[in-house]
Amino acid sequence: QVHLVESGGCSVQAGGSLRLSCVASGDTTRRYCMGWFRQAPGQEREGVASVFISDDSREYTDSVAGRFTIPKDNAKNTLYLQMSSLKPEDTAMYFCAADRTPSGCRNLRTLRPGTIDYWGRGTQVTVSS
Repeated sequence: QVHLVESGGCSVQAGGSLRLSCVASGDTTRRYCMGWFRQAPGQEREGVASVFISDDSREYTDSVAGRFTIPKDNAKNTLYLQMSSLKPEDTAMYFCAADRTPSGCRNLRTLRPGTIDYWGRGTQVTVSS
């Protein structure tokens, strides 16, 4: 089992920056995929960014490309979401996700939220105009 804990969410003005953290614990010795998703009230959960640990490849959704990055610290089992030039439409609950299976990693790589095994509880990001 893998446990994920997010932190760092808060309220920020448009144009500002924010860094979220996701710490993985438990069985983290096997190769796995990790990523970030977000969901606004009444909206579908959407993929933000993901990383495949084996080759360190990353994917970003078009709406955040160039503004968000996902640095990681393998020694600390921590994935970050570094956000800059924040917009009001970035307001959402942000979730960290991970998986160790082919199907889950495929969903993470293609930024689809379905059939991913491990999720954090989320951290709220609110961007005001």
